[in-house]
Amino acid sequence: MPQELKLLEAIKLAIQTEKDVMDFYLKAAALTNNERGKKVFELLAKEEREHAGHFFKIYTGSDLGSFEDFMAQPPSSNHAMLKQLEKALDENTHERKAMELALQEEEDLVKNLRMTASHIVDPTVRAVFDRMAEETETHYAIIESEYAHLMAMVHETDIDIYVRE
Repeated sequence: MPQELKLLEAIKLAIQTEKDVMDFYLKAAALTNNERGKKVFELLAKEEREHAGHFFKIYTGSDLGSFEDFMAQPPSSNHAMLKQLEKALDENTHERKAMELALQEEEDLVKNLRMTASHIVDPTVRAVFDRMAEETETHYAIIESEYAHLMAMVHETDIDIYVRE
């Protein structure tokens, strides 16, 4: 039973983490003036909501209520990413900072998902964590690409042009 309790705690934490990241992306999208960046953050928020839904389906606890009610709750007031984003607003560098925070959050999330998956015995539940880690890696690549574009770095779609010249 202790292993099952740890598993429930891990899934519940995963649900909360996905919601927190979704809330961050929604806030970042609302604050971003760049339309392309706004769309990236909105897309990521939608995918984080889907990730939370995947975890919600395997969560057997009854303390979270319905998925819709849980996801409609206001953002956590102690979520570090949101606090850092609000601080960045004061510095007037929120788009760049939001992407930097997102890159760090996604990188940390991949590590945590992989670590949790490595301790899960049930292959079905482990597969959910592994899939979420893979999708999180994809998010990292999307944010990294958009960050490069925002910072006027060479974009991966331009590499062939620069290599030939």
